[in-house]
Amino acid sequence: MASKNKPDQNFIDEINKCITVLENGGVILYPTDTVWGIGCDATNEDAVNKIYQLKKRANTKTMICLVANDFMLEKHVEKVPEVAFDIIDIADKPTTIVYDNPKNIAKNLIAEDKSLAIRVATDKFCQYLISKFKKPIVSTSANLSGDPTAKSFKEISSDILKGVDYAVNLQRNIQKVTPSSIIKLSNDGTVKVIRK
Repeated sequence: MASKNKPDQNFIDEINKCITVLENGGVILYPTDTVWGIGCDATNEDAVNKIYQLKKRANTKTMICLVANDFMLEKHVEKVPEVAFDIIDIADKPTTIVYDNPKNIAKNLIAEDKSLAIRVATDKFCQYLISKFKKPIVSTSANLSGDPTAKSFKEISSDILKGVDYAVNLQRNIQKVTPSSIIKLSNDGTVKVIRK
């Protein structure tokens, strides 16, 4: 039996399967700290395009990136405002922050105003996956553009299931219904709550 802190073999196998797909520019379906998400290597433009096509979504609508920790966040944002770390530390639910001037990221993820939504993952699976992959991963809800967000694995449409390269076989019976809060932090010090 696995110890409380050490992941079991099944968990490790799922992480490794995801890494293989991500490294090959593929798309995964995975449980995040909010809802079931579609993800790929956030530094790979072709992989990002696959998600836009799968979701039938215009690539002018940007997607969220997940990072494993503050260190990875600082590698992908020109200047992280000091208040961002305070928000991350005190948040009582997953909180996505929109930053100005992202860097080292796929160009088709960056909004027209040169901003990008990034969340430091709080979910154990996501943290392990991103830490081991060593790059940010896209996180967008597992639904076609305009359709309601799936609250559980069984609500995910067959179009999405058929369109991904790998679907994680963990947490499939858990209801995941809470989207993250979204806050925009501009380098001029402006803080704007987009979604509570």
